[in-house]
Amino acid sequence: MIEVRVFATLRQGREKISMLEAGGLRTAGDILAAMDIPREEVSILLINGFHKRPEDPVKDGDLVSLFPPVGGG
Repeated sequence: MIEVRVFATLRQGREKISMLEAGGLRTAGDILAAMDIPREEVSILLINGFHKRPEDPVKDGDLVSLFPPVGGG
């Protein structure tokens, strides 16, 4: 299983924490597609606490965290 945590606006209509079967999910981009999250809506993507890109691989046991662009001042 891959644990996926979504934050802020990405959480709208989704669970904060989702557990996805690792089978068929080769990259972080595959997770975005499976969760129907457009790549352009993700500003920070972490795999096991490290900054990664959608094309980076994922494996069983990984923790993926997704953050939208953050504004403020």
